[in-house]
Amino acid sequence: MSESLYYGSYLHLDKVLAAQHPVSFRPGNEPAHDEMLFISIHQAYEIWFKQILFELDYCLNIFGKEAINDNSEDLNLVRHRLKRIIKILDLLNQQVHVLDTMTPLDFLEFRNLLTPSSGFQSMQFRLIEAKLGLQLEQRHQADYYKRTNEGGFTEKDYNHISSTESSPNLLQRVNNWLERMPFFDTAFWPNCTNSEPENHPFWMAYKEVYVNGLTDREKNKLQDFDQLFFEKGNNTNITQPLFSSAAMRSALFIMLYRDFPVFQTSYQILDALIEIDHLLSTWRHKHLVMVRRMIGMRVGTGNTSGAGYLEGALQKHFVYRDLSGLSTFLIERKKLPHLPETLLAHVGFAPLKK
Repeated sequence: MSESLYYGSYLHLDKVLAAQHPVSFRPGNEPAHDEMLFISIHQAYEIWFKQILFELDYCLNIFGKEAINDNSEDLNLVRHRLKRIIKILDLLNQQVHVLDTMTPLDFLEFRNLLTPSSGFQSMQFRLIEAKLGLQLEQRHQADYYKRTNEGGFTEKDYNHISSTESSPNLLQRVNNWLERMPFFDTAFWPNCTNSEPENHPFWMAYKEVYVNGLTDREKNKLQDFDQLFFEKGNNTNITQPLFSSAAMRSALFIMLYRDFPVFQTSYQILDALIEIDHLLSTWRHKHLVMVRRMIGMRVGTGNTSGAGYLEGALQKHFVYRDLSGLSTFLIERKKLPHLPETLLAHVGFAPLKK
């Protein structure tokens, strides 16, 4: 007969609770009380990072399908997983306040003992960024980021991160999913005879409303509109988009007509990706403020530039900026172009049979 399951053994608490080993408590060092808090906080972060990766892997698997059935549970579960990630990130941002109970003088009691280890070396956080879609060339100080010297990654972690970065990420798979949206097909638009996207009846009508709603100071947004959605022009003031123009057209269409039943889950997925990006930015900002409070402008324990590196990452490490930027191109609900009956039959609930 097998031994009955016990709470402590099920959670392996003998290993978890025995995993805190403050360096300052080693023989010959002066024990620093707050090092235990420092370790507990960071171990908790890593456990939650593992859960985020678990949820992301599920989403990657669903979006990796060649076709996603809107009538299946797939998209709803993706939405649910992404919402869970949002809750976890919200919790992690709140956790910074617990670490803030440690003062700079408390930290100095053991800081030098941590060299050359650093939060920079969190492999799981790098995997989260990579799976979301942050590419190496987009990173702040990209040449500094991928290294295996002192303060960098171990060879094993380096190879794991590199392998993940070369694999399909969530941004790419969401892009492919958006490109497959069928709502601009000529079958749904009786008056559509031109295959060029900018000549599609919907976009011709939409662009006219959008342009008429711009103020004199906003007229340059027309160039951005053409470049982002139709790849026309070469406006160097606009950041190179990470999503294709076809994907961006679908994403904007979903945001505009989010109130139709068929778009509700898709909209919530896009909105969740934007929120995840914002919460990661909030986490970086809180980390930056905390580091400035703790060590000022001193070099980080991993030989980074400390607050300087974190500030650069905060400004540059956005993954879904294309989606959040779509609000630039919205128009009022009451001015939205009317959709043809042939399309309306596919975006609402089926009418009751008489």
